Amino acid sequence: MIKDKMDILWAPWRMEYIENADKDEGCIFCDKPKENRDKENLIIHRGEMGFVMMNKYPYNSGHVMIVPYQHTGEFSSLSREEKMELFNLLISSKDALTEIMKPQGFNIGMNLGRIAGAGIVDHLHFHIVPRWSGDTNFMPIISHTKVVSEGLKQTWEKLKQAFEKQ
Repeated sequence: MIKDKMDILWAPWRMEYIENADKDEGCIFCDKPKENRDKENLIIHRGEMGFVMMNKYPYNSGHVMIVPYQHTGEFSSLSREEKMELFNLLISSKDALTEIMKPQGFNIGMNLGRIAGAGIVDHLHFHIVPRWSGDTNFMPIISHTKVVSEGLKQTWEKLKQAFEKQ
C-alpha cells in the first residue's frame, strides 16, 4: 500500500555534525586532549603517544577511535614507538569492547583522504566499530537513521572501567 504522506523519523543529534562538518575550527584530536575534560570529550584512555576516544557520531554503539597525539595525516611521520602504541591501543580497545558489549564481530579501519571518507583528513585515526547480527536493519537504508541503543555517557563509563582493569 502506498502512503500519501511520508513518515518522519527524527535523529536531531546528527544536525550538529552536519552543521559543523565544514567548519575549520582546529583539530579535535589535538584540542580535546589538551582540555583535560575526558568524560565530556569522550576520551576513554590516554597512552604516552596516543589515546582512545569515543566517536560522538557513532556508526554503532561502542564506536571508538584510536588516535596519535602527533598531528599528522601520514603514516610515515609516525615513529616505530607511536605505531606500536597505536596498535596496542587498538587491541586494548577491542578487548574492552568485547568484555562489556559482547559483539559478534568488528569493523576496524582507517579512512585516508577525504575521497576515502575521512572526516578529519589531517590527523590519522583508526575506527573500531562493534557489530552484531542484525545491526544493519532497514532504518539506515530507508530512513537514513541509525539506532544507537545506549547513551554515549553510559558506554563511556563502562569502557573507562574496562580500560582501568587492563
